[in-house]
Amino acid sequence: MQKPKLKPKPKRLAKKLKPTPSPNSQPKSVKISEVARRVGISASMIRAWERIGMVRPFRAESSYRFYSENDIAILRRAVYLRRYRGLNAPAILEQLREEGYLNSGLVKDKARDSVGPTLRRLRIQRGESLQAVANAAGVSVGFLSNLERSQSSASVSTMQKLAHYYGLNILDFFDRAENPHPHVRAADRKILSGGPGVYMELLAWGPIVMEPHIFRIEPGAHSGESYSHEGQEFLYVLSGNFTLTLEDALYEMSAGDSLYFESSRPHSFANPGKKEAKVLWINTPPTF
Repeated sequence: MQKPKLKPKPKRLAKKLKPTPSPNSQPKSVKISEVARRVGISASMIRAWERIGMVRPFRAESSYRFYSENDIAILRRAVYLRRYRGLNAPAILEQLREEGYLNSGLVKDKARDSVGPTLRRLRIQRGESLQAVANAAGVSVGFLSNLERSQSSASVSTMQKLAHYYGLNILDFFDRAENPHPHVRAADRKILSGGPGVYMELLAWGPIVMEPHIFRIEPGAHSGESYSHEGQEFLYVLSGNFTLTLEDALYEMSAGDSLYFESSRPHSFANPGKKEAKVLWINTPPTF
């Protein structure tokens, strides 16, 4: 008896699988608001750290900043160093380099915070003790020691006192080796630290009779105690909220407001708002 022929089983078509994208083919990037939420600091703080070269986000044509996962890892480490080690921005930047988070050949440190070594050199050249200089500046010996080792940053008022003590201007504490040029591009501005949360962007330097800056003051940051010096000052608030105390008068200012006063009158400033304050500030003669 002839066996019935069995029909061959139809070949099963292999299911086409979509190729799994490589994790590095399309790196994730997030906006600053999401980074601030994940890292636990304000967007203004992130922008301040960006200005000194800690992170370098991608900027789209829409001008939005987009941060990579590597940027977020750097910021998380920076937050730890700030909260639990008590380091200021320049010290955090140096620590991140030592730990390999930053490539010192690629990251340009725009905050030329050479205040510490310069202060130490000036004190030693004059044969002064830490106690004598600390008393003159109205700070503790421990704070001055940390300042000379770049473990702390001085407020504008403290730097003004130190400059007066040494017979200098504040800018003499910083590295100004580059030759001045009449055209200063935004990317080439020198950015100096004026204490926690205060950054001064130089718009011109060299043999000048006016000294223009852009001050960036983070929420809650201030100049410290009142200070005074020779000359006159003009300031114009570009954005944010800003207060200036001039002797016994308090001026509450916002974007578009301006103020002109004699520098010999004791003055101090602060940012009482929730966003960064940005102020165009001009001194004459140069005092910083």
